[in-house]
Amino acid sequence: MSTSIPFDPSLTLGNIVPEDHLTVLDKISTLQTPIDNALDLLNSSIMLKRKLKMTMQELVNLQVDTTEVSKSMDDVSKSIGTAASEYAKVCVKNMPEIAKEKANIPQVSHNIESPIDYNRSQIKQLPLSSDSLTMDAQYFSFDETGQSSDSAMSSLKSFVSASTSFLGNKRSAEATASTMSQVNHQREQHGIQGTLVITANCTHKMADIFAPFFIDVDKGIRAWNELFPDDMIKTNDPASIAKIAEEQQTQKEKFFNLLSGATFGSSFVGMVHVLKESKTQSSQAMYSAAASLQAQMEVGSWFSSFEGGFGVSSSFSNSAKRLLSSQQISSHVSLVTMGIIPTIEANDVQLAVKQFSQFDPAEMMGKLADLQNATASEQASVTSAAQNARTGGQMMSIEAAKIKSVMSSVSEHQDGSNKMLDINSLMTAFTDFVNKAIAGNVGVPINFYLKPITASQLAQMWVAKYFPGKYVTSAGDDSTPEEPKENTGGGDSGN
Repeated sequence: MSTSIPFDPSLTLGNIVPEDHLTVLDKISTLQTPIDNALDLLNSSIMLKRKLKMTMQELVNLQVDTTEVSKSMDDVSKSIGTAASEYAKVCVKNMPEIAKEKANIPQVSHNIESPIDYNRSQIKQLPLSSDSLTMDAQYFSFDETGQSSDSAMSSLKSFVSASTSFLGNKRSAEATASTMSQVNHQREQHGIQGTLVITANCTHKMADIFAPFFIDVDKGIRAWNELFPDDMIKTNDPASIAKIAEEQQTQKEKFFNLLSGATFGSSFVGMVHVLKESKTQSSQAMYSAAASLQAQMEVGSWFSSFEGGFGVSSSFSNSAKRLLSSQQISSHVSLVTMGIIPTIEANDVQLAVKQFSQFDPAEMMGKLADLQNATASEQASVTSAAQNARTGGQMMSIEAAKIKSVMSSVSEHQDGSNKMLDINSLMTAFTDFVNKAIAGNVGVPINFYLKPITASQLAQMWVAKYFPGKYVTSAGDDSTPEEPKENTGGGDSGN
């Protein structure tokens, strides 16, 4: 992906430029240029392949021969592979070197006070550059949901059947069927995986320039003496001034640079990888108490049958209802912006279970068919109608109890939520980045206007300040030098 704009916080407008810091930025830019060029070539090849594919499809619709276009697409495919290989090679080679050079850029530094006279100087914004945007985005999303439902009751069925065999085949079958209806096991797995990578580099047309540009000569001399202790400017030493005059406009003449102007750029490099896995397990199990079956089955079944309910007392069975919902979320977010600080918003992640019981229409129709078979008789009577009503009431009681127990267990899980950074957060940040880039007045310096300051300039400015109009001097800033006053000859002209 595209690299971020190299930036040194010590290179601020108006400051004295540390030469070693500027050298580091030049090295980083030199190392990043092959990476950006290789990426541009790769993206251009991919775009060409897609354009040719669309063109070939259009030619097919027009019934035009596409043999040559197809051959060209094969060549483009090979060039894409070559470009991707070169891009990978140059990244592997230059990225460690870039990291090594960036380690030489301190986040906190100190510098000598700038000699600029901020009270008189002004910063103007001029459209000296241009607006541009280079963006590269890659997005991958994968969503999978799997559900399973089973009733694993072979052992439970045989246990209940054997325990109730003394009641007769009919009653034993009814008890076994009632137990089976209580046992259900469901599993659900839901996995979401998404990755978004966005890189963008911008340049901005507005440049900041000191105009007018004024220097405080006393501060300038103090800064010079700090930077060059072996070649100090001594205003009280004529020999020092004479030496400065001798080295003027020669190769021996030293200087330091002031950052008098700059054009700006901004960059956005962001990546989000989110992996969310949720698992839901819902089950109901009945464990029969065989020791109490023989003593209580007859009486308990008789009472519950005439009440229109289901089952017997609590000593007959223990209904254990379980609901387990687990959710695992991993999120990796990386964002580096230069020149613009975008808005970053966190989004809510709901903690809830999607499905807990089977409410399938086909299953409900099957239950109705079972009810019809259970209540069917060859000859209707008052007794059979009452029995049918009790059987229907038992089924409705079973379903109502199951729905109530399941939903009551779920309500607590739907209240929870956490905040996290996800793909939507990165898109919000990028949208805000573009809006602020369009608005302007942002960015980090990418092109520097340097104003060299020599010892002779400072010496002449000092003379012009303290001996105005006495000597011929040149200004080192935007001030107008004063010409020396001419001798009017007011002496003894007649002698």
